[in-house]
Amino acid sequence: MRTYAEVGPHWRATITAAQAGDRQALDELVAGWLPLVYNVVGRALNGHADVDDVVQETMLRAVDNLGSLRDPDSFRSWLMAIAMRQIRDRARRRSPQQLDESAAREATDFAELTVLRLQLEGQRREVAEAVRWLDDEDRQLLSLWWLEVAGELTRRELAAAVGISRQHAAVRVQRMKERLETSRGIVRALDGACPELRELTGRWDGRPDSVWRKRLARHIRGCAYCGDARESVVPAERLLVGIALVPLPVGFTLSLAFGSKTAAAATSVGWSAKLLGVLTKPAVAVTAGATIVAGGAYVVTQPSPTPPPRATATPTAASTHRPPPATPTASPTPSPSPSRTKKTELYGSVVDAVDTAPDPDTPPAALPHRPESGLTSTGGAHAVMNHRGDSVTLTGQGYVLVRWQITPSSRSGSLVPPSWTGLKGKLFHVASGGGRRMDDPVSTTDTTATGMGSKETGYDVLPAGTQQMWQNEYFYLDGTVTLTVNERGADYGLSVFPSSWDAAEKDVTTGPAQGAGRYGLVRDTGKDDAPVPQYVTRGTPSDPATVPQRSRV
Repeated sequence: MRTYAEVGPHWRATITAAQAGDRQALDELVAGWLPLVYNVVGRALNGHADVDDVVQETMLRAVDNLGSLRDPDSFRSWLMAIAMRQIRDRARRRSPQQLDESAAREATDFAELTVLRLQLEGQRREVAEAVRWLDDEDRQLLSLWWLEVAGELTRRELAAAVGISRQHAAVRVQRMKERLETSRGIVRALDGACPELRELTGRWDGRPDSVWRKRLARHIRGCAYCGDARESVVPAERLLVGIALVPLPVGFTLSLAFGSKTAAAATSVGWSAKLLGVLTKPAVAVTAGATIVAGGAYVVTQPSPTPPPRATATPTAASTHRPPPATPTASPTPSPSPSRTKKTELYGSVVDAVDTAPDPDTPPAALPHRPESGLTSTGGAHAVMNHRGDSVTLTGQGYVLVRWQITPSSRSGSLVPPSWTGLKGKLFHVASGGGRRMDDPVSTTDTTATGMGSKETGYDVLPAGTQQMWQNEYFYLDGTVTLTVNERGADYGLSVFPSSWDAAEKDVTTGPAQGAGRYGLVRDTGKDDAPVPQYVTRGTPSDPATVPQRSRV
């Protein structure tokens, strides 16, 4: 998985090509760096309604002025400086009353989004929520410092982005950290049960500001109850190490205008006439590509054939991929549902149905070979998703492998399956493999242990009527779709790989003689009556976890 820790050879080459007018290089550059800009702006403005506009303006100016960048190695600090200027410009253009009224309409601020999307707990959650109590300047600085301690920026780049010296940056950061620690104490105290604090906050409207920060901090300093930390307080910089970027929200749209350039002028500097001549509906959701506005026409740029860096950032901890445990659930195998309809149905009418596991020695049926032109993934060649809200968008024509890793030892209970949303085109469930179903035994010493848990640790339980997963599940996509992890009651991870028919066929035909538990299972009929995933929808809900527990294709 690529990170933004340095502008290495790949990015230098991409930046140089984009400056020379290479459309695919520009696509990759925009898609690859959009998550970083979104996190900086989102945290600096704390999820304000203006976040999307400021992100748009930042990327617009980066694209429009890319030719003025002399040294590709300075791209990251140059981009951050543009973002900070847009943040400050936005604040100057709007009155405090306008900002407050707009912010009041926001249902979810960036602190809450950070907690929910990255599943932060304990003191990490406390740090994220403390950001609400910082003043605008401190929040802007923290948006960069957060990335510095996470290894995504250097102190030199932080200082350059703010427009101050490294020495001045050190002083500013130290002061901001002191106010952040004060704010952490407030978050901690408000979670407590101090009767005096309850009385004090009875007159508070619940919206953090500097006045109430000072009042509450004064109370905490003189209160034995609130000042008594029940656990040692870990420095914020240690807590932030390893926290990933908050993924782009589902349906995030990006419209880049060429400013004063006309379509003809853009073509003259290298943009393809075909690109600038395609008209589409305004507002196209992107994760791996960009929607560019040129001369008033909305133009869609397709993702580069080379998978871009993660646009929906997977938590950093997930980059240390643990091999998925040997497999499946200890819950009783559900009784088979009626076999799939023999007659040909319209696509989408046959939802993947519950079945019994085949005999270990029974080879699967032949796997039909569908056309493959290749898939691109916002997670790259190997996306690892371990937290609720993690998502990856797949685009193209071909096979994808979703590999399950369930960890009942961490948190067992009801398992909320992942959802496929924003489907445009066709999506089939073609085969199951990996040599094991998740309810197969996985231990020679504990007869109760399966991939879904054990008598000792507890089991993860699927909703009634849900098809049991195998360790490897293969799907065929012709179009685009987003897969989102909905982990809540139980812990699980998904590894997502753009794959191929050859890989799927080899997997499902690898039998017990090679050490697997059983042969795989083929579900694809080669027609449009092949089953579709159970939790797939053509809509794009604001929260993929709200997808009904059956298909709405």
